[in-house]
Amino acid sequence: MSDPIAAFLAHLDAERRASPHTLRSYAADLAEFQGFVKTQGASGLDDVDARLLRAYLVRLHQRRLAKSSIARKLAAVRSCFRFLTRRGLVAGNPARQVRTPSVPRRLPSFLPQDESKELLDRPVGPSAAGRRDHAILELLYASGLRVAECCGLDLDDLDRRRATVRVLGKGDKERVVPVGEAALAALDAYLGRRGEGSGPLFCNQRGGRLTPRSVHRIVRRLARAAGLTRRVSPHTLRHTFATHMLAEGADLRLIQELLGHSRLSTTQRYTHVSPEHLMKVYDRAHPRAT
Repeated sequence: MSDPIAAFLAHLDAERRASPHTLRSYAADLAEFQGFVKTQGASGLDDVDARLLRAYLVRLHQRRLAKSSIARKLAAVRSCFRFLTRRGLVAGNPARQVRTPSVPRRLPSFLPQDESKELLDRPVGPSAAGRRDHAILELLYASGLRVAECCGLDLDDLDRRRATVRVLGKGDKERVVPVGEAALAALDAYLGRRGEGSGPLFCNQRGGRLTPRSVHRIVRRLARAAGLTRRVSPHTLRHTFATHMLAEGADLRLIQELLGHSRLSTTQRYTHVSPEHLMKVYDRAHPRAT
């Protein structure tokens, strides 16, 4: 077997359409596992058995890694062996005999409506960068986009007349998402200063496409400036979008479509219902509630 990990990563890239971030994570986790295998005297992945895999998990626990990190690393190894088994490159998948560490379910964070209002209603600076940053906040909250999806938008993806954006999501799946009046106004203010043209919707100072890392920094900085004490990221705004939509009565399957989730169970993790809202719905819906 020449390079089984390279073959697996090529499969993820060409056939599964995995994102660059996913490819980097898988490559790092599998390279780490391959290094461990060599230290144990195995000649390659075809020599790995369940005993060796359990020894790897013990090593990860000894490093005091979080259970979620260990589960992620094991998932990468399991996926790789599943691919190699199907291609006949190894005799079997030893990871099937190894249990995944139980990971406590963490609810994603989101902003209550008053805090989201504080973040979005801050005065906008007159500079092009200030207008751009505000437009990013408004768009993330209005549409629930992933940060990579936001950075990947081009000017041609924005339809002002319909107030929508065309998004290329995971697995190259395309969807059209409403923008809303506030976000559209913020985008117009930003693009009015920048001028018309083509190319990326959100640009850096050199005119290149803004990166997800830059958007993370922008969101954190604006959240601190708004006086928010909790940690706020682009993903926080995605969770907030879903939570507020659900609280206002949006159907869960509609939210699933807007978020670009393939499974409804994933969407359910992104939504929260406050006890107050739960009681209001109960009182309104149950025939013997009052």
